[in-house]
Amino acid sequence: MTERVVLAYSGGLDTSVAIPYLAEQTGAEVIAVAIDVGQGGEDMNAIRQRALDCGAVESEVVDGREEFAADFCLPALRANALYMDRYPLVSALSRPLIVRHLVAAAKKYGGTIVSHGCTGKGNDQVRFEVGIGALAPDLKVLAPARDFAWTRDKAIAYAEEKGLPIDVTHKSPYSIDQNLWGRAVETGFLEDIWNAPIEDVYSYTANPAEPRDPDEVVITFEAGVPVAIDGETVTPYQAILELNRRAGAQGVGRLDMVEDRLVGIKSREVYEAPGAIALIVAHQELENVTVERDVARFKKGVDQRWAELVYDGLWFSPLKRALDAFIDDTQQHVTGEVRLTLHGGRAVVTGRRSDASLYDFGMATYDTGDTFDQSLAKGFVQLWGLPSRLATARDTRLGGAQQ
Repeated sequence: MTERVVLAYSGGLDTSVAIPYLAEQTGAEVIAVAIDVGQGGEDMNAIRQRALDCGAVESEVVDGREEFAADFCLPALRANALYMDRYPLVSALSRPLIVRHLVAAAKKYGGTIVSHGCTGKGNDQVRFEVGIGALAPDLKVLAPARDFAWTRDKAIAYAEEKGLPIDVTHKSPYSIDQNLWGRAVETGFLEDIWNAPIEDVYSYTANPAEPRDPDEVVITFEAGVPVAIDGETVTPYQAILELNRRAGAQGVGRLDMVEDRLVGIKSREVYEAPGAIALIVAHQELENVTVERDVARFKKGVDQRWAELVYDGLWFSPLKRALDAFIDDTQQHVTGEVRLTLHGGRAVVTGRRSDASLYDFGMATYDTGDTFDQSLAKGFVQLWGLPSRLATARDTRLGGAQQ
């Protein structure tokens, strides 16, 4: 029986050329699988047909937008996931979803090989292959751009030689990856880290410097899940879509950073994630109101490690599953409303309320109605500082260094 290769197909030059090339190199039939994760742009049916026209024996298109929002973006929101405290994991979140569907397609069509278009420099090769190894360790993996030193020049020449039905004349000066959660832009003049981004880099966000009226929005959460915007019930997908629109119109969510790639090199990336940033800002504030202090302090470390694991391609790892269980437990009381003002590239919290709030007005106020027993404070302060006083007395007695 002829082997079958399941290819993660984007519809672009590199993965289109990979269809006949993989068939030639392996003698296998190629199954193209394209996933819609909210990247916009081309008609997915046109992408499906293009794969067939390039020689795929089967071509499958999956509408993964709702699944991406609920199963991948939502856990990232509940983890306040910001890699290096800034980047909301745009590309890293979509890869495990794609892996899930590649493995499913391999089972469906009898595939023995999975292929992707990643190079050897990036993080995505790791995310794809580690994920595939976790879900289906029997599958082999091929990456033409990496394994066969497949350059763009070679791809263009091959496409012209084979008469493939793809446009090889236009090339964006940037490398772009985008989905519902955000948009990542790199290469071109951005590789000189002194060069400032120009406006044509951006697509999801308007120029925050342009004058416009602020936009006030109220986001309702239940157990850490956004369920309404300005009182209108929404799914996670609809919440992200709406905040991409409204926060993006205010220039919220632009990032320009040099990040540490998993492979060990530093990379300059420009990101746009208006909905993600607005939602994370609101979610963090509601956690401030509803999560007990020690749990909140510990969760900050868990959130950071969660983001690192996902960035590093370990979505399906045991540690990630264990951290998910902890995060799920912390969200049981993260219910309430947060009011944001979106303006000038910023999402600013201006109000918060929750029936599960740990904020006690009587305890907090300095005015009439104060219920805090201040007589308890003096003894507390003395006991709290006792270990430091004992250590200082010891150091003085032994001639130790004074601070």
